[in-house]
Amino acid sequence: MLRFSFLALLPLAVAVFGASGPNDSAIGPDYTPATEMTAKAGVPKGTIKEFTMLSTESPAYPGIAKNKPGEVVPYKRKVQVYIPAQYVAGQPVRLLLVTDGPWYTKRVATALDNLIAAKRVPVQVAVMVESGGGDSKGSQRGLEYDTLSGKYAEFIEAEVLPRVTKETGVVFTKKPDERAAMGGSSGAAAALTMAWYHPDLYRRVLSYSGTFVDQQYPTDPKTPHGAWEYHEHLIAKTDKKPLRLWLQVGEKDNGWDRDEASLHNWVMANERMAAVLAQKGYAYQYIFCKKAGHVDGKAVAATLPSALEWIWK
Repeated sequence: MLRFSFLALLPLAVAVFGASGPNDSAIGPDYTPATEMTAKAGVPKGTIKEFTMLSTESPAYPGIAKNKPGEVVPYKRKVQVYIPAQYVAGQPVRLLLVTDGPWYTKRVATALDNLIAAKRVPVQVAVMVESGGGDSKGSQRGLEYDTLSGKYAEFIEAEVLPRVTKETGVVFTKKPDERAAMGGSSGAAAALTMAWYHPDLYRRVLSYSGTFVDQQYPTDPKTPHGAWEYHEHLIAKTDKKPLRLWLQVGEKDNGWDRDEASLHNWVMANERMAAVLAQKGYAYQYIFCKKAGHVDGKAVAATLPSALEWIWK
């Protein structure tokens, strides 16, 4: 497989693919959906409940100014909640928080039905949260997902989870080791940011095609390169946090042929993430998917069950 010249900049990156850690691997170029991604007869099926949140009711994210200062465009946010058949009402349960939720709902629900029934993962409730819309700089989604701060995790804690409890009766554990955040693209960057800034709330992260690139807006002088700062500075220069991380990227992911100066090469960013996580001794697993694209559905179907199993170990 063609190697990128930027790997010369990484002293740890000496393997045939990706970084050189023992937890790095490559799969593909052919992909077969994991058997757990298909509903099975006799397996108890969870329920999915849905509600909508209005930006006009949100103290944290009332909307993005579009035309002039003080003028915001309201939006609606769909939230879907997967509740496994094994959930015992009233008992605190583990949480899987999924950004860009609706894209994952059926995938996550089917995988968890099978994995929970087989006792390969603990009983957990998955909360799939839609973004406020748009993408990248200047959008509501970009503000929520690409900003490096604790704000999005705090929004989930203060506004989303209490609403889930009100709508469904589900009670969530407060133990951070029993909470995971998951997403793809900027949603994956958000999942890491939730755990990075609030390891008191989340300590398990599942990332598909993580947008660990420069998309933060407005620019923060403390982190001028946005999520690129994770592998450029933050992880290496910060005491190791109690996190467990699973990361994936596609060979033909966004910006795969861009140079370092662009700060917008997803493959470069994720390989550097794996290298610095290995260097710092993190519990992590990194999967390089040959001939796969950005949050590639084939790669997700092939890896999601094993990824969920791994982050809950």
